[in-house]
Amino acid sequence: MGDELPTARRPLRSPASQRTPLVWGLVLAYGIAGIGYTIPATYLPVMARESFASPIVFGWSWPVFGLAAFASTLLVSRLQARYSNRQIWAAGHIVMAAGLLLPVALPHIAAIAAAGFCVGGSFMVVTMVGMREAHRLAPPPDVIRHIAVMTTAFATGQILGPMMASAWFAATGSLSGALVLTSALLLVSVFALVQPTSPPRRIRT
Repeated sequence: MGDELPTARRPLRSPASQRTPLVWGLVLAYGIAGIGYTIPATYLPVMARESFASPIVFGWSWPVFGLAAFASTLLVSRLQARYSNRQIWAAGHIVMAAGLLLPVALPHIAAIAAAGFCVGGSFMVVTMVGMREAHRLAPPPDVIRHIAVMTTAFATGQILGPMMASAWFAATGSLSGALVLTSALLLVSVFALVQPTSPPRRIRT
């Protein structure tokens, strides 16, 4: 009687059974956003100084950038009431791309300030909705993996952006080519963001 073996318990599902495939188009788009953000964030004050000698004038490039970033965080919740994460994310890339082209088309302090507004107002939106999209795509046990890969891609973009811009400037004496190239990458990445938004199937193990 007392020698009976206890009933075997059904093994718990392993965390690996909750894994979802990474959406590499989104990962790449998030990395490109890192490039698009960090080049103007690094070089806007330099570009403003070259455009206008007075520090009272060119010093406004950073405050405009920061104010736009702050205001954009207040706008995201209203946008999400009407649009999906990816729609907002794609719009952010378009605004950022336009901001990068402004100093190329019009090398003036006003264009540089407008560029700061566009990039500052879009990069926070992109990072916020990008993380929300990661939460939407992955179940709670797996969302950390998605966020980690996307964050790594963004950080890699932040490293590659200034390196590319610096090399371009050393070769040509201008940042215009780097700004145009990055703007083109942002616009191309929009195609990855407008794909169907249904969550990927979980990988059974």
